[in-house]
Amino acid sequence: MNARTRRELLAAVGAAGASGLAGCTGTLLPGGDGDEPETVDATGEATVAVAVGAEGGFSFAPAALRIDVGTTVVWEWTGVGGSHNVIDRGGAFESGLAAAEGHTFEHEFSTPGTYEYVCTPHQTRDMEGTVEVVER
Repeated sequence: MNARTRRELLAAVGAAGASGLAGCTGTLLPGGDGDEPETVDATGEATVAVAVGAEGGFSFAPAALRIDVGTTVVWEWTGVGGSHNVIDRGGAFESGLAAAEGHTFEHEFSTPGTYEYVCTPHQTRDMEGTVEVVER
């Protein structure tokens, strides 16, 4: 193989590898694809559970909820992904850091609105969620 052909081959392999990696960033860093999570309609439920440390350890599941005023959301740790917390960006609620599987934190939503929350140690990995509270 002559030098020019080898350089062309290496350039082509490098370009293919880079484009392949670019397509995988959503897998490497959850939320990296820019897609908004599908909202789960849990209106009519008195209590709704959210997994903390889902989908490889760095997500809430479901990440987006719609609930009624008076509903209690219970966040339950999966034990995956290290220590997590649940902190409302507006200051309405805040859990402590925990890592143990089965640990729970709950909050009753008494005021309509949209609440955005994060796991502060993993917010750069897009570990965030929303709760839309509606009056019916």
